[in-house]
Amino acid sequence: MPEMDNEHLDFITVNTTLPTLPLPLLATRKPVLTERLILKPVSQDDLPALHAMRSQPEVMRWAVAGRPDADLDETQAWLDHNLPPNDAHNYNFTICLRSTGEFVGLGGVKRVGPGSPGLPGGELGWPEIGYLFCKEAWGKGYATEFLRGFVGAWWSLPRSAAPALRVERSVVGEETRPSQEQPGSESESEVNGAAVVAVGEILTAVTELDNLPSQKVLDKTGFQKLKVWTERDEKTQETTTLVGYGIEAPK
Repeated sequence: MPEMDNEHLDFITVNTTLPTLPLPLLATRKPVLTERLILKPVSQDDLPALHAMRSQPEVMRWAVAGRPDADLDETQAWLDHNLPPNDAHNYNFTICLRSTGEFVGLGGVKRVGPGSPGLPGGELGWPEIGYLFCKEAWGKGYATEFLRGFVGAWWSLPRSAAPALRVERSVVGEETRPSQEQPGSESESEVNGAAVVAVGEILTAVTELDNLPSQKVLDKTGFQKLKVWTERDEKTQETTTLVGYGIEAPK
């Protein structure tokens, strides 16, 4: 991948792959097992535990909302985005302890299908992973274990071609680009007369600059820091600095 730069986001068009849509539906998804965790398909039964986690200010500081859910209805609205028929474009799992079944968190990828109507990708154009853990589960290595297990399941999903995908230019598999000595390579095509190269698929993650624990988890699980940029935080209307990470699909 190219070296990190600190400019504003700058998007280019690439040909790549993405998980085939619709994704495997909840009823057909199998649990993912790690040493201590079981990642289970999200269900309506998760509502009480999910609401308890999303009521913790320490947890929700890093969530998109930036605050605890106001009530059970708000948590239900969030959960509805992951239940049928929305499971066709979301790949989230409930994270539980294998030994007891206790709920400790939730994580995965939402809005798979950049470029599809009403289905934007992550901030960098690629699918973007996110996760939340109950504060009682912090500091035990669960996030690292979850991420390793999830990434393996993610890359095992069936793939389809994703032509003319708009992605941040810093987050592209460099080794898959054709060399300058090979114009017209089979890995190139054109969009509006401009060459478009074929690149390896990327899974991304985005954290705030001061979310050091999440950055350490990403570093330990093979993600590379690729982009630092600033934008206006919709929650506070203040300027915030974000850090973008990426990991390329295995060859």
